[in-house]
Order: sequence, then C-alpha cells, then structure tokens
Amino acid sequence: MRQPTRTALDRLLHRLLNRWHAVLSLPCQSPPTWYRARLIEELRELRSATTTVSRLSETADVFFSISRARHDGFPVRRLPPLSLARHTAPMIYMVAKYTLRWGFYRTAARLCGAKEWKGVREVINPAKDHKLGEVSARHSIDPDKFRNTGRMLRRVWPLLP
Repeated sequence: MRQPTRTALDRLLHRLLNRWHAVLSLPCQSPPTWYRARLIEELRELRSATTTVSRLSETADVFFSISRARHDGFPVRRLPPLSLARHTAPMIYMVAKYTLRWGFYRTAARLCGAKEWKGVREVINPAKDHKLGEVSARHSIDPDKFRNTGRMLRRVWPLLP
C-alpha cells in the first residue's frame, strides 16, 4: 500500500484540527493582532523552556496559537510540514491539554448551575484562582461559587501543564 504524501498528511491534519477547533468553538479575539501577539509570547516561552515536559507543553502552545489563528481566519504563520516523528507528541498533547481545559470550565459552570454552561468555551489555564475569576466574570457566573467549584474540581480533574 502506498504511503500518503506529506501534503496529504498535512491536509488531513488541517482538516482534523479545523474540526477540533469547531468543537471547541472558541470566540474570535479582537483585535486581530491578538493572534500574532499570542504567538510571539508562546515562541518566547518555548525558547526559555528547559525541561522535556515544558518544551513539549510550549511546543503544543505554539501549535495551538498557529492553528487557532488559522481556524479563526487570521493566519499568522503556517504549521510546519507534518513530521510524524517530530510532531505527533506535541499535537496529541495540544489536543489533550486544551480539550481538558475546555471541559473543565464547562463542567465547573454546569456544577455552579449556570443556565448557559454550554456557552462557556474557555481554554486558559485554570490552575490559578484569578483565572477562574476572569472566566466567571465573562460568563456572569457567581465568582465565589465558581472559584470554589473550580478549586474542588482541580483536585480531581486531569489538567496538563
């Protein structure tokens, strides 16, 4: 059986990433320069990463920034050509990391009794209480209840750094 060409793998990857981003359904950011600034920040963090896990995590963040910008219609850079040996681990890590965060916030909102919990679409790191406060404010959820629920949920919810 013939191996798919690199471009076929790249097209498949982009289709899968677009579907995943559609499921996350994150709101577009404004102004459009937000995407470029975010990528620059992630590249800076990747360059300063020293451990294997931190390099993996920061590489995943760079890929997320690029693929999200592309999905939202503000391409800031192209993803590198797919190399199964080099990119499989960061891509899997990226999908797991951001899907877990997205699910965390939706679950926290639902546990708080938020009527619009399905509209909670967030992927910022919930490890810090002030981030929980930011999310609760954006979604008009009682901040104390959301913070307490988030603290409880962090004890049992698998989150990747």
